This record gives sequence, structure tokens and C-alpha cells, in this order.
Amino acid sequence: MAVKIKTSYLCQACGGMTSKWVGMCPHCQAWNTLVEEQVPTTSAMSQRYGGYAGNSDAQVTLLADVPHIEVSRIPTDLDELDRVLGGGIVPGSVVLLGGDPGIGKSTLLLQTVATLAQNMPVLYITGEESLQQVSLRAKRLELPIAPLQLLTETSVERIIAIAKQQQPSVMVIDSIQTMYTEALSSAPGGIGQVRESAAQLVRFAKQTGTALFLVGHVTKEGALAGPRVLEHMVDAVLYFEGESDNRFRMVRAIKNRFGAVNELGVFAMTERGLRPVTNPSAIFLSRAGQPLPGSCVMVTWEGSRPLLVEVQALVDDTSLANPRRVSVGLEQNRLAILLAVLHRHGRIASYNQDVFVNVVGGVRLTETAVDLALLAAILSSQRNRALPMHQVIFGEVGLAGEIRPVQNGQERLREAAKHGFTHAIVPAANAPKKPIPGMEIHAVNQLSEALALLA
Repeated sequence: MAVKIKTSYLCQACGGMTSKWVGMCPHCQAWNTLVEEQVPTTSAMSQRYGGYAGNSDAQVTLLADVPHIEVSRIPTDLDELDRVLGGGIVPGSVVLLGGDPGIGKSTLLLQTVATLAQNMPVLYITGEESLQQVSLRAKRLELPIAPLQLLTETSVERIIAIAKQQQPSVMVIDSIQTMYTEALSSAPGGIGQVRESAAQLVRFAKQTGTALFLVGHVTKEGALAGPRVLEHMVDAVLYFEGESDNRFRMVRAIKNRFGAVNELGVFAMTERGLRPVTNPSAIFLSRAGQPLPGSCVMVTWEGSRPLLVEVQALVDDTSLANPRRVSVGLEQNRLAILLAVLHRHGRIASYNQDVFVNVVGGVRLTETAVDLALLAAILSSQRNRALPMHQVIFGEVGLAGEIRPVQNGQERLREAAKHGFTHAIVPAANAPKKPIPGMEIHAVNQLSEALALLA
């Protein structure tokens, strides 16, 4: 039976569909994002997916009657990647890896599958590079490449047919934006092609138990290119963070059905590829030999472990009517709120000064535990007075000037003590019940108490 095709307009930002072109997407209100796509009709979709989604033998089952099966994981040779994945690769899982061009997505996956191929069948499919290019990269990285199977193909139907013959345990698609399915007549890379190609590959992975890695491009805003539904179809979404010209690269788990969300893996780019960094705090704390104004160390919690990072601030007089507020690695709106709290409850104004803040090492901090450390760094720069070299600060600052506790406070303090820090300013609720050897801890309830300690 021939598949019926109709023309619709799909939003490149949210995946919403309309019957005619309009300037603004009615679903997400984004401008000039609708593109013409040819999609199968509802009857054709039912015919295509009937064997997978429309199972007529499905029955209602009580949750208590579902048998408990331990998830067996496949460890990789990269400890930091195993950490981000939740302990290793889960058979039948689909992982989407995104990042800027040249940041190391293909290098990381090629290192992983080259090692795994020594013990199991692995299929690496590239739609962007030739076999010679992949081979040259593998030889440059000195990888064990003998058992690794390569395939240059962009047709999803052809890829699935070959995969059924080879029966790999792990398969890599580099990249999903280059794949196309013969069910649609639109060009590869379109929103319809990306969604349909990913859907077929996900179904194959679930039916056969093949662990699947999808490489995804990102837009200039840093989001994954293609429909947003692509992130909902996969089991885990990993993002590369950091600049491509920086030696250190970070992989963060944005979504993970088999592990902790927001887990962070740190790698160092070397001549032989990406190497895991076993002690990331030592990298982010590569400070000057003497204390400098505007620098403060805080302990952030990334996934399941604490990390010590340095927060820097620069406060300078401005000649502009509207002072600049620039933040790198921190949310800019949060910076504006904290400056208002500092003015209201600390009587310290910055309305006639530019404020620049930065997190050293390219780390992106999203938790509110950085609030108190950020205000300490701003105050240090404004007064041109350095903070003690072995002091660590963390805590959330409320709009009323109160210092709120953060999660895993004692684990953060132990991490700081392990790296030689002897003083700490923390929320009162995070003060440990038992003293930590070698560390003097100051517990505060209000911003005024913390400012008195920093005076």
C-alpha cells in the first residue's frame, strides 16, 4: 500500500505543526521558524508503527506484579563517562550526545567503542566523514581498532538492515542530522527527517537491546538542533560544555533515566584524545600563589560529588548611564537579584559601578549555593581587599537577607578540608554537629553576619 503524504509546516524550535505557513509559531511564539515538510498521514503512520506501538495483546499489569530485573551495565574505559552515564552503558538504552563542532564528540565516542570492540561487536556509522578520516583519527589516537566495524551510510532503512545482520551490542550514529528515511521526501537535516530517523533507530534499539549513541549538532544558541521531541525520545541527553580551545572539556547529563541528572564528567584533551580527570577540584583551583581581591572559593555539588571552584568578580567605576552586569558561568538575572539584596540588606551600593563575574575553568553553576561566595567576591573586589587564601564560602541568599542551607553541606566541608582549606563561612543549618579536624567553621543566619566576618 502506498504511503499517503501531505504537506505541513513544522517549527524548527518546538516541533509544532500547522497546516499553513505563518510568521510566528502558534505553539512557542518563535518567529520565522516554520519550514515546509512532507509528513505521512495518520493512517500511514498507523500502518508503519502498528507492529511496535499498537500492540493488541497489551494488558493492564499491577506494579507489584512486575518482576524486578537488575540492570546490567557495560563499563567503558573512561571512568568519567561511566559516571555521567550512571555507572556504564545500559543495553537497549539510547544516548544523545550534543556539543559545539570540534569539541570532541566523535573523539570521545570513537575512544569508547574502540575499547568496547575488544570484547563485543560494535558498529560505528558515520554520515559526515569518510572511512579514511575515521581511520586516521583512530591511528592518531593510537586506539585498538582491529575488531571495530565501520559503515558509511545515511539511509536509516539501510542502516537498520545491516545492523540486523551484524547484531552489534553497541552502535554509534554520527550524526543524527545527516540521516534520512525514505518514508519522507524532505532533505536530510530537516525537522521531520531528524524526528522520523531517530524514531526508527530508537525502536530498533529497544527491540534488539542494542545500546545506541546518537551524535547531535547544536544551534548557535547552544541547544540541540532539531525538534525538542528528540530529547524526550532518548534515555539520556549528554552535553559537552566548555570552549573548544580550552584543554579541559566537561560532559553534563541533562537527562538520564538510568542515573543522576546534572552529573558532570571532566576530561582533558591530549594528543591521544580525551583523558578522564580524576581530581577536577585541583584543576578549577589553579589559583595564584598569593591572595588576590575579587577571588573566592566555593564548593558546588555536581550530580553525586562535590567540586571546589573559584568565583571571580571585578567591580569598576562606570561612565555609562546603565552600569554593565556581565556574568560568565552564572545566571545574569541571579546576579542582578544578589546585587539588589546586597544594597538593601548590606547597605553596599553598586548602581554606579560595572560588575563582571566569572567562574574559573569554564564551569557553569546553576545551584543557589554560589550566592554567598559570589557576594563575597564582589565585596572583595569593591573594597580591593583579598579574602583569606584558605577560606571557602557557600550558601543561598534569600531576598530578605537570610542565609539558607544547601544540600550536602557536610560533604562539601569534608571536600574542602581534604584540599587544605582551614576556614569556612556556611549557613547555620549546614554547620556540622561534630567538628571537622583542621577546619574552623563560621555559621551565619543573616547576610549582615557574613558581611561582618568579611570586613
